[in-house]
Amino acid sequence: MDREEGSEPLLTVAAVARRLGVAPGTLRTWDRRYGLGPSEHAAGAHRRYGSSDLARLIVMRRLTIDGVAPSEAAEIARSARPDALFGPFPASDGEVDDEPVASDAVVDAALGADAEELARLLALGPGDDVIQWWDALVEPAFAALERRTVVERPGVSPVLALAAAATVAVQGAVPAATSGQPVILVLAPGTRLWVVGIHVVAASLAERGADARVVSGVLSPRRAVELVAMTRAGAVITVADAQVPDLSSVEHLAAERPDVPQFVMLPDAAVDQLPLGRSVHRARTVTGVVHEALASVGLTGTGQARPPVRATASASHSG
Repeated sequence: MDREEGSEPLLTVAAVARRLGVAPGTLRTWDRRYGLGPSEHAAGAHRRYGSSDLARLIVMRRLTIDGVAPSEAAEIARSARPDALFGPFPASDGEVDDEPVASDAVVDAALGADAEELARLLALGPGDDVIQWWDALVEPAFAALERRTVVERPGVSPVLALAAAATVAVQGAVPAATSGQPVILVLAPGTRLWVVGIHVVAASLAERGADARVVSGVLSPRRAVELVAMTRAGAVITVADAQVPDLSSVEHLAAERPDVPQFVMLPDAAVDQLPLGRSVHRARTVTGVVHEALASVGLTGTGQARPPVRATASASHSG
């Protein structure tokens, strides 16, 4: 990023848009209509945003989310001294103007805890693919919220509002299970941060022909084996988001039921804790774990059956 030695870092339109969770076009509109544009110049480059510019835009964004008219919000942002409240922001290498940003409408609705608007924006229609919906709309919105500093009243959480709306949308998109479909269990022992993602995995399995069941709460190793027997599960997916996950149920199930393939999603830092076994595999992505689990029970991913694929390798940590 271009800047003079000793000066504060300067940001492009795309970089500021990512930090605020808005589209670059929104920033250009605010510049054209209200004069809230970049004020800094870098040699041989376009105008860039300095820390004072960014701070005023934060005020603008916050006020418009709270329902203040844009023209009034802009007047307040221009006349305030936000640079006294916000220090210089850190430089970020590799910023590019064409990086995709989350839907600012979804982020705005989450910041306003607007359940009705979130339900409208996140609704899954007939034929919509849950994985594509997650990758293109929901996960980027979560990422945008994680990059923001949000000040809210007690009981108001943009992340929880988005999670609740996304979970309801997934629930409405899951087809009814019919008898004879292969059962795949999705286990989430101790998982707290990836709850919506767990249901996205299960919904993706269901829309591709599996009878997917989500198992949460306390799960002892013995109970995991009992659930596999009770449901006659053909495969098990375990999602563990802790840096030091409890994978005892995976290990016990591998020993007691090596005929049931297991696919484990866990952080990179915890990969060394994955139990070894010919039936245990690591999965890194939603798309990967869905297709691997479907193949293991003999589904092609389109609801069509084929001969099941069983693991025969001594151990697999690939995704």
